Amino acid sequence: MSDDGWWSIGELAARAGVTVKTVRFYSDRGLLPEAGRSAGGHRRYGPESLDRLRLVRSLRGLGVPVSEVERVLSGGDGARDPGGALEEVLAGRLREVGSRLAALRWQEASLRALRDSPAGERAERLALLGALPSPPGTGALVAFWRRSLPARLPRRVVTAVLDAVVPEPPAEPDPGQVLAFARLHALVSGPARGGGGFRVPPPLPEGSYRAGVLYEGLAEAYALAAAEAREGREPDGGAALDGFVAAYAAALGARDTPEFRRGLLEPLARGACPSTVRYWKLAAGLFPPGRPVVGALHHRLSLALRDQVARDAA
Repeated sequence: MSDDGWWSIGELAARAGVTVKTVRFYSDRGLLPEAGRSAGGHRRYGPESLDRLRLVRSLRGLGVPVSEVERVLSGGDGARDPGGALEEVLAGRLREVGSRLAALRWQEASLRALRDSPAGERAERLALLGALPSPPGTGALVAFWRRSLPARLPRRVVTAVLDAVVPEPPAEPDPGQVLAFARLHALVSGPARGGGGFRVPPPLPEGSYRAGVLYEGLAEAYALAAAEAREGREPDGGAALDGFVAAYAAALGARDTPEFRRGLLEPLARGACPSTVRYWKLAAGLFPPGRPVVGALHHRLSLALRDQVARDAA
């Protein structure tokens, strides 16, 4: 330290273990205020500059941009809560790193799916996986279901349906999951993206039923069917099957009779088109473990109704 109690730029750099160029850069950005100048015009720094420089170095070592370092040192928008500014900067940095890690995990699983693919499938897989960002979003799936759902469905019902039928990209996918998501995306995105451009067939002829009543009733029936499945019980003759039929009857303003149940088989069979079945098969491995898949529950209840009608007719 000089006789005046201040350090030169070289002394400060040596104590902090950085180059003079680094100290000059931070000084020019205003991150290291000078304590003064020597008679010859050289910069001088006080002992507090060492702590400040070490803080700057620590933040930069964690990848915090210089602009955000400036925000921390200035206390954010004001000097009242500098700790709060640091908390916000760190939270933002964590979100950014999390997004990058998610992208890397998706890329890793995609590369493994390509590496391990049979030679005859590699070109197809490359086209599918290369068409998606890393990680992909759910925009195409949401748009697909919005196109397929009945018009004028209440917003809260639409939101509930989308939550139930649109799988999120797994945070830590395996190769099978990235392939399933890519194929699901292609299925709903139309011919230009390699898909079939299909829509889920309407559950009943349009204009003949109250859509909100049907979808809310089906949600209750699916919940009962999921509980029965967890307990190892079949839906035949139980509350889930009765609720399933009751949802259609209420939507149509009809009574639940044996004749009504027989007539319900035809629209249920029409809805089970190959593309819809494929959607649910692909989506099944993308939902969290233990979460029931709506398509599987619907299929389970439809089969139970068919079997019950066949027994009654025998």
